Amino acid sequence: MNTFYQLQITNYKLRKSSSIFNFRHFNFFLLPFAFLLPFLSIAQEKTKDTTKVNQLDEVLVSAVRVTSKTPVSFSNLSKEELAPRNLGQDIPTLMNYLPSVVTTSDAGNGIGYSGIRVRGSDATRVNVTINGIPYNDSESQGTFWVNMPDFASSLQSIQLQRGVGTSTNGSGAFGASLNMLTDTYSKKSSGEISSSIGSFNTNKNTVKFSTGLMNDHFEIAGRLSTLKSDGYIDRASSDMKSYFLQGTYVAKNTLIKALAFGGTQKTYQAWNGIDAITLADDRTANSAGMFTDEAGNPRFYDNETDNYNQDHYQLHWNEKVSDNWSTNLAFHYTKGKGFYENYKEDADMTDYNLQAVGAITTTDLIRQKWLDNDFYGTTFSANYKNGKLDFIFGGGFNKYEGDHFGKVIWARYASQTELGDHYYDDFSTKTDGNVFAKANYQLLENLSLFGDLQYRNVTYKANSWETGLVDDNFNFFNPKAGLTFDINPNNALYFSYARANREPNRTDYEGGNVKPEKLNDFELGWRYKSAKFQVNSNLYYMKYKDQLVLTGGLNDVGSPIRTNSGDSYRLGLELDATWKISEQWFLQPNITLSQNKNKDFYFARDGVLQNLGETNIAFSPNVIAGNRLTFMPIKNLQLSLLSKFVGEQFMGNIDSEVSKLKDYFVNDLNVSYEIKPNKIFKSIVITALFNNIFDLKYESNGYFYTYDDDYSNPPAITTVEGAGYYPQAGTNFLAGLTLKF
Repeated sequence: MNTFYQLQITNYKLRKSSSIFNFRHFNFFLLPFAFLLPFLSIAQEKTKDTTKVNQLDEVLVSAVRVTSKTPVSFSNLSKEELAPRNLGQDIPTLMNYLPSVVTTSDAGNGIGYSGIRVRGSDATRVNVTINGIPYNDSESQGTFWVNMPDFASSLQSIQLQRGVGTSTNGSGAFGASLNMLTDTYSKKSSGEISSSIGSFNTNKNTVKFSTGLMNDHFEIAGRLSTLKSDGYIDRASSDMKSYFLQGTYVAKNTLIKALAFGGTQKTYQAWNGIDAITLADDRTANSAGMFTDEAGNPRFYDNETDNYNQDHYQLHWNEKVSDNWSTNLAFHYTKGKGFYENYKEDADMTDYNLQAVGAITTTDLIRQKWLDNDFYGTTFSANYKNGKLDFIFGGGFNKYEGDHFGKVIWARYASQTELGDHYYDDFSTKTDGNVFAKANYQLLENLSLFGDLQYRNVTYKANSWETGLVDDNFNFFNPKAGLTFDINPNNALYFSYARANREPNRTDYEGGNVKPEKLNDFELGWRYKSAKFQVNSNLYYMKYKDQLVLTGGLNDVGSPIRTNSGDSYRLGLELDATWKISEQWFLQPNITLSQNKNKDFYFARDGVLQNLGETNIAFSPNVIAGNRLTFMPIKNLQLSLLSKFVGEQFMGNIDSEVSKLKDYFVNDLNVSYEIKPNKIFKSIVITALFNNIFDLKYESNGYFYTYDDDYSNPPAITTVEGAGYYPQAGTNFLAGLTLKF
C-alpha cells in the first residue's frame, strides 16, 4: 500500500470582511474534516514509529530535509505515490494536490512549460534542490521543468517544505523549498519499460534498467525517455527527450554516486495567453508566431519555438565515520545552452545592427535570443547524532557564468550587415556561498529545541541593455529557531521563527531601483497521529519587507515582472489529514485559508500617485483546497478521485476587477491495476488518468497590465487596464502500461 502525504494543521479565525473567495464549494472539503473531529478525543493509543531506517542514499538530502521532530510545515511524496499519475505530466502537476499548492500550464495539459506557486509565492521563491544541489536558475531564480522531461521516473521521493523551512543550498526559500532525491541503488538487477498515450497526441516512452549490485558493491542504472504532445492550446507542441545515468559504489560505511542526467526540448511558444474576448470565442487560440505575408494574409511562423539543452553532472561521497558521525561531499556541474526563435514584423533595423539599403529602415525578420551558461560548485555537510542531539553543519559554494546574445537569421529586406552577426552580447556572473549549522536537541523527554543559523553571500555582475551595469554584493544572515512539545505519543505542538533574505533576479533589475527582500516567518502547528488518523495543522504569519510581488505583467519572453511592495504579509491556516476509513477506503483532505496583503500600496492611476492602502497580493487566492479519495475494491486495484479547488484571485496588486481570475473546482480520476504473472515479467501495471472529468472551462493563470494613454486635447492621462488568460484543457485522458522484469 502506498505511504501517504505528511500533513499539517491548527486553528485561527479568518476575517470574513476581507475575503475575496467564494464559499459555494466549501462543503466538499470541510465535510471530511467534520467527520474527523469526533475521533480527535479518542483515548490516546501508543503507535509504532513506521519510519524506515535511512539508507545511505538518504544522506544526500539529510542536510536539507526535515522530520516530524522539526517545527516546520512539510509534505512528503514517495515514488509509489507518484507512479500511478506519472504518465507524462510535469512534476508541478504531479504535486497539484498537496496543501497550499497551485500549478500552472502554458500548453493547458500539464506538459511543457508549467509552474508551481506555494502559499501564493511564485516559482522564483520556491527553492529547488536535486540531491541537495541547487536547481533554480541562478539569474531568473525560476525552475524550468520543461528542461527535465519525465524526471519523476527517476525520483525516489520529494519533500515540500512550506514557508522558509530549514536552511538549504541555493536561493532562499520565500514560499517553500522543494528537495528531490533521485533513485536509490538496487541490490537486484531489474528492467522496466513503460509507455503512455493520451489526448492531444501525447505519448511518453521510458526504458529503465539496473544491473543490481555487482560483486556486492557496484551498480549501474539508467533511464531513457521521449515525450511528445501537441498541447491543448493551438501549436503548443512539445518534443522532449531525457536521460538519467548513475554509477554507485556501496560498502558498509561508504556510498559513492556519480550521476549524469539531462534533457533536450523544443516547444512551440504559448506564453502570450489570450484576452477576454478571444477567451469567449476561441479558448485554444495562440497568437505566437502570427505575421502578415506580402499578400496581406495572416499566417503563423512554423518555428516560433523555444529550444534548450541542459546536462547535469553530480558526484556524491557519503561516509559513515562512526556510529555518531556521517559526512557528505558533493561536486556538480550543469551545462545549459539554447535559444528561442521568433518572427518580428516591421522591426527597426537599427535595433538589430542592420543597415538599410536605400530608404527602407524597417523589415520583417527572424531572430534568435541565445543563452549559454555554466553552473558549478560544491556542497558539503557533516552530521552528528546521539541520543539527544542531531547536529548538522554544512554549506556550499556555487558559481554561474552566462552568455546572452542575439542574432538575426533572416530579414525580408537586404542590409549591409551579415545575417547571423550578434546584435547584442551580454555576460553575467553570480557566486553564491553559504554555511549553516542546525540542530535538534532533546531538552526534556517530551520537549525538543531546534536551532538553525545560516550565513549567505551573493555577488551578481551583469552588463546588458536590459539591466544596465549591475555589480551587487549581498550578505545575508538567516537565523531560525523553534520548539516541539510532545503532549503524548499521539499529539505534538510546535512553534518556530525563521528569518530569510533574498536577492533580486535579473528581470527585477530591468525595472530599475530594486531592493532585496526580507521575511520574518512565524509558524505554530499541531500534529496528531494514531493508527487510523493523521491530522496536522499549521498557522503561519509571514511578514515581509520589500517583498518582490508579481505585478501581473510579463516581459517580452513571458517572464513575470515583479516590484518591491514595501510592507506586506501572508496570514494563513493549513489543514490536512489522512484517514483510513477501512481496509478499502482512504481519505486525504487538505485546505488552506489565508489573507495575503500589501500595506499602503502606491499606484499611479490617471497620472496621480495614490496610496491604495491595504490591497491583495497578486496571484494569492484566499482558499486552496484538495482532496484524494481512494478506493481499493480488490487486491492491486486502486481508484482515486482527486479534487482541487482554487479560490478567486487578483492578478495584480491594485484590486482591479479587470485583474480577477475566477475560482475553479477540478476533479480527476486515477486508476491503477497491477498484475503479477508467474513468468517473464515481475509486474504488469496498467494506469489511467482522466483529467477534468466534469469538463470544466477554467483558467489557472493569467496576466494583468496597465498603461497610461495620453490625450493632448484636452491634456489628460487615463490609466488603461487589460488582462490575459491561459485556458486549461477540458476532459482529457492519459493511459499507460508498465512492464517490470
